[in-house]
Amino acid sequence: MDFMKTMAIAASGLKAQSGRMRVISENIANADSVPNAPGADPYRRKIPTFKTELDRSLDARVVELGRVATDKSDFRLKYEPGHPAADANGNVKYPNVNSLVEMTDMREAQRSYEANVNIISATRRMIQRTLDILKA
Repeated sequence: MDFMKTMAIAASGLKAQSGRMRVISENIANADSVPNAPGADPYRRKIPTFKTELDRSLDARVVELGRVATDKSDFRLKYEPGHPAADANGNVKYPNVNSLVEMTDMREAQRSYEANVNIISATRRMIQRTLDILKA
């Protein structure tokens, strides 16, 4: 087993999940933002994607954060006729961000991040045990 390859693959997973959490955090932060002008579009939810890359130095496939797509679903409309961003009908467009979905995605990203940390920790313990055996 190649310990360095294992750690590099897990580290790529850490970096990808970290990027995913960053995108999710941006979605959560903008969940209640409104447009600056009447009839303008508010923040649109972003969806992180992943891609695999071949790391030639390791001769292994690693994961990376791919392009960040935008969610094309409809915006939420609220009837608020006195709001500065209200259109002619009194409706205000709010982002297409569902906080419950974002929190669920965040928890999944955290679990994946923790799994990669555990892989690195286990690999480090195996390396240490190997060194201890060689010393004896």
